Amino acid sequence: MNAPTRPPIPDQLSIDPKSPHFNAAVLEHDIGIRINGKQRNDVEEFCISEGWIKVAAGRARDRYGRAMLVKIKGTVEAFYLDESAA
Repeated sequence: MNAPTRPPIPDQLSIDPKSPHFNAAVLEHDIGIRINGKQRNDVEEFCISEGWIKVAAGRARDRYGRAMLVKIKGTVEAFYLDESAA
């Protein structure tokens, strides 16, 4: 296969560029997140070792206009999505 080499997925990753856990090289590829065996598509941040993800809490916003986040705890799995399966 002509699969390009992908960087390893870090333990903690955020899609917010202002976060210290933001990693543009990893986010260039499609990443899938499973929590307790269920795949989620709305994850803003996750930590595998601590077992949590953060997702937007509806349409609520903070005073800077960013989405308010809710932490969900459980068994977290992160993986690269196969582009051939899409």
